[in-house]
Amino acid sequence: MKRFEKFTFTFLLVIAGAFIAVWTYSTFFDKPGVVTVKTEQPIKYAALPANGDMALPDLTFAAEKSIQTVVHIATQSMRDGGWSSGNPFFDELFGAQRQQQKPQIAQGFGSGVILSEDGYIVTNNHVIEDAQKIKVILNDKREFDAELIGTDPSTDVALLKIDAKNLQFITYGNSNKLRIGEWVLAVGNPFNLTSTVTAGIVSALGRNLRINDDQYSIEAFIQTDAAVNPGNSGGALINQEGNLVGINTAIASQTGSYTGYSFAVPVSIVKKVVGDLKEFGEVQRALIGVNISDVNAEIAEKLDLAKVEGVYVAGVPDNGAANEAGIEIDDVITSVDNEIVKNSAELQERISQYRPGDDVKVVVIRGNKEKQFTVTLRNKNGDTQIVRDITTVLGAEFKPANNRDKQNLEIRNGIKITNLNKGKLKEAGLKEGFIITTVNKKPIFEVNDFKREIGNAKGGILVEGVYPNGELAYYVFGIE
Repeated sequence: MKRFEKFTFTFLLVIAGAFIAVWTYSTFFDKPGVVTVKTEQPIKYAALPANGDMALPDLTFAAEKSIQTVVHIATQSMRDGGWSSGNPFFDELFGAQRQQQKPQIAQGFGSGVILSEDGYIVTNNHVIEDAQKIKVILNDKREFDAELIGTDPSTDVALLKIDAKNLQFITYGNSNKLRIGEWVLAVGNPFNLTSTVTAGIVSALGRNLRINDDQYSIEAFIQTDAAVNPGNSGGALINQEGNLVGINTAIASQTGSYTGYSFAVPVSIVKKVVGDLKEFGEVQRALIGVNISDVNAEIAEKLDLAKVEGVYVAGVPDNGAANEAGIEIDDVITSVDNEIVKNSAELQERISQYRPGDDVKVVVIRGNKEKQFTVTLRNKNGDTQIVRDITTVLGAEFKPANNRDKQNLEIRNGIKITNLNKGKLKEAGLKEGFIITTVNKKPIFEVNDFKREIGNAKGGILVEGVYPNGELAYYVFGIE
């Protein structure tokens, strides 16, 4: 019993000591407090707008306005089978040529944009390149065979025409007013999935990717992060008002599918190309006549420039427009007709909007001083004349050889001269009725094949074929 009383007394003594210690510390000593921090505004994620009432842009109007104007394009092309003995190893080793293989049919798909109620449609050149047949499928599922009005490989733009009326068409926007960060829509048919709309922002302007190997290539792409995949080529890049600001053309990808970057030809270029193709049958390319490069840190230091921007003039051909106007090597071009140009791509884009014979005001920096010159732009031939359509230069009309001609003459392909007037072909000795089967050894299936091969030819042109009586013939001529 005494032991229990002793334990109880000790326990009570400990409890009393604890209370005394707590009272003494809280009364006579300072101590840090545990504070719950309160704010007047709730904490927000950085990705959300500061004002909770703000919302992301409504893109439904732009999508609804444009989706009916974007079409699906299907192409069919014929690839020549060449000659074979039937044994590939034997052919490669000895170059044997025994029997002709059947041409292979290749199909392709892409997108296009309706520009007028009577059926003019713009797309990429690479969508319809080498195609013998082009079919356009509207958003309402109607199908039309398309006529190729013209192409411009240097900008990767092509113009088609279908026989239709009262079509819903798109309105041109102004790509020169696009700003980095602005919302845009990509409308097209990726992977044959029709009427697909994706959204993103303008990531950069005036991109030169060097993917076009044409001699007069112009690249000043709009870069966006709107998802674009194979099949989107030729489709529309739309601003928030539903107006056309570009033609979707390329993606930057190691896999062949979208990985975050897509590129579109600005509508400022598209509008000019389409206008030329409709009026002249080919693009009236204006040249300023300079060899150029972007200004870099080394050039800026050499010329004592205030900014590392502008277009450095590395060469001035004697017979060019710039030389005649007074522009010299080591000049730095900073603006064209009061539009600032910061790099070569922007200069090419500005000049591409003009035609040969147009006068433009070019400002350069020379010796730390600005100088202005009036440059009369020229064509690829070095003069200011409008370049005529190839068919006009050739002076002929054509149509594909019919099945009876092919069977009687034992040929697989060809186009027949149906009308021959003054021009290069008549001068070379060709006569009406001649069926052209190859140009520079490349098979010709359709009139578009012939136009393309003639347009791409450099130097002499070799035309081979057969007359209706079975007489084989070939002709050589040139086009200046």
